[in-house]
Amino acid sequence: MRTFLIVGISFLLFSLIIAQDMTPLKVDEIDICTSITDRVPAGADTTFSADVEQLYCYTKISGAADTTTISHVWYLNGEEKANVSLAVKAANWRTWSSKRIPKEWIGDWKVDVVAEDGTILGSKSFKVKAASE
Repeated sequence: MRTFLIVGISFLLFSLIIAQDMTPLKVDEIDICTSITDRVPAGADTTFSADVEQLYCYTKISGAADTTTISHVWYLNGEEKANVSLAVKAANWRTWSSKRIPKEWIGDWKVDVVAEDGTILGSKSFKVKAASE
């Protein structure tokens, strides 16, 4: 009986450890914005003027069981323009990347939030329009 109890408790603990390691990362929030103030996005929108100069992708992540890495992959009209690796150091983590936006880079943008294994955790689309529009 005692052996059965020890084996049962060991199996339960092992199952909890395995389940914790398999906790999936989740994007709780993703915003494209003009600045980050006190670790919070400011000037969030889905359309920006080409004279914006720089944009930020702010991401709030949950579910990390251990230190891991995500990437922000920036696309303009389907062409990759930047791939920024970012550390996630806690179960609930806020992080961001920035991208300089030359005035001629007008069009449809997207940022994918990608896990270490290549899984796309979330995406955010936005537009950069000519300053005269």
